[in-house]
Amino acid sequence: MPPASSNTNHTQSLTQQVRNAVIWRSGSQIAAQIVQWASTFMVIRILAPSDYGLFALTGVVMAFLNMLNGYGLASGLVREAELTTHQIRQAFGMLIALNVGLGAIQLGLAPVAAAYYRQPEVAALLRVQALIYLFTPFIALPQALLSRSMDYRRQGRVNIISSVVGAGTALVGAFSGWGVWTLVIAPMALFATRAGGMTVAAGSIMMPSFDFRGAGSLARFGGVMAAGQLFWFIQSQIDVFIAGRHLDLHDLGIYTTSLFLAQIFVSKFVPPLNEVAFSAYARIQHDRAATAAAFTKGVRIVMLAALPFYFGLAVTADPLVRVMLGEQWVDAAIIVRLLAIAMPFMTLQVLFSPACDALGRPGVGVANGAAGSAILAAGFLVGIQWGLIGIAAAWIVCYPVYLAVSCWRALPVIGARARDVAAAVAPSLLAAAAMAIAVTALDHSMVLAPLPRLCLLVTAGAAVYAGWLALFARGVVQETLALIRNRR
Repeated sequence: MPPASSNTNHTQSLTQQVRNAVIWRSGSQIAAQIVQWASTFMVIRILAPSDYGLFALTGVVMAFLNMLNGYGLASGLVREAELTTHQIRQAFGMLIALNVGLGAIQLGLAPVAAAYYRQPEVAALLRVQALIYLFTPFIALPQALLSRSMDYRRQGRVNIISSVVGAGTALVGAFSGWGVWTLVIAPMALFATRAGGMTVAAGSIMMPSFDFRGAGSLARFGGVMAAGQLFWFIQSQIDVFIAGRHLDLHDLGIYTTSLFLAQIFVSKFVPPLNEVAFSAYARIQHDRAATAAAFTKGVRIVMLAALPFYFGLAVTADPLVRVMLGEQWVDAAIIVRLLAIAMPFMTLQVLFSPACDALGRPGVGVANGAAGSAILAAGFLVGIQWGLIGIAAAWIVCYPVYLAVSCWRALPVIGARARDVAAAVAPSLLAAAAMAIAVTALDHSMVLAPLPRLCLLVTAGAAVYAGWLALFARGVVQETLALIRNRR
């Protein structure tokens, strides 16, 4: 049995690695997103809502095939106790074979999707987008190798560079009059840059192996992860699949852009944290108490940032849309407000899968995904009868139910108790609620132009939230600051 000092040193070492990983992964994500958002909001003000509606129709096919692109298979490399060069070459070969096949399938599905949506241009967009699959193996493999060693410094640098390239391409396209093609070409430039940069950063230039003998466990893990992604696809695309047949391109563009705004935190900030969390949970997977404690602490810290964002988004939706998107998008304000109410439930729900996957129980995420897919599909089918408002309201009705099912399945596996998770969320929830009430009262007491109105509301909200935490939840703030400063 190793001495206690050895265990303490190991814990400190892992804590330092996790801290550095979070700083680089999240920090680089924030830097990259700032660049992309600056470009995105400029492009949104130039393009028409119908351009975004047309582009959203291609997203259903892309998301469906991307769940099979092998990222789950590459994640299996992170969990391997020992990793050989032959296993890496096998994984590389699998990724290439998968993605070449997916590109061919998308070419075949292009006219089918165009016919379903009754939009002929969808076929041309999908044919060009099929090229993206050629970059995937050169991103997924090096990313897994760097994540295995928790080296997010080099990943971060590549992500920032590729974001600059993608943002620059988007601006060139928008100002040059490319229209909807701006939304196709810019991501391709980003992925091409990321593929080259990641390959160089990880030093993963090698010959692939298409001899897959002995790679059964890796393929099985990737298959289970892909199954989980299948249900994630249904959850994330079933609304557009249904709405694409019932809404015109303008309203569909309003909906998808509103969803983009509402999901900024859960889709842009939480995934890099989950990526680090998966690697960290994999390191301590044999210590269930440590895993449960780490999960609860993670929930507390994530919701500390998420809840004020969502509550603030809900109460400032009108001036935010007018300032960030322009007057042509003013119809999006009510949709953003409704979606923001549902997003805290979604954020908490997506934190379960990394812990269960790292503990060797990816089936839990699959089962949760299946339940969520059924719940959301039913909700959207009912909600679409009331158009835009109905499909947005369906999120508010369905996601609390989905979260309850996920808690019931996942918490026993992780070893955490529901009351511990509730206690972790409570301080930030109360502070965010107090902030929302104060900001709403202030908003109703004044009449200002959109920009000064937004600035005043955001400043007041931040002050109320910080003040409430300082008065009633000082321990949570101190714990978060201690983690940032790397204090035990």
